[in-house]
Amino acid sequence: MKQVLEFLGVIAFLQGAAGLVHEFTDWDIGLVQRVGFLDDYEIYASVALLVLSFALFAVAESRKPG
Repeated sequence: MKQVLEFLGVIAFLQGAAGLVHEFTDWDIGLVQRVGFLDDYEIYASVALLVLSFALFAVAESRKPG
């Protein structure tokens, strides 16, 4: 379970970072800008993904290995 949480944390971190890079540089990367209902809220969604990733890492660290 710990590895699954860490994997999901990495995916959330990469998508959040890619969303912020897209907003500030107009590179066409990440999935946040492709979700229609997030129009005009991409920065908030990207920051939320970064916060979620840190929460997933914290939960993964508190779990026993296995």
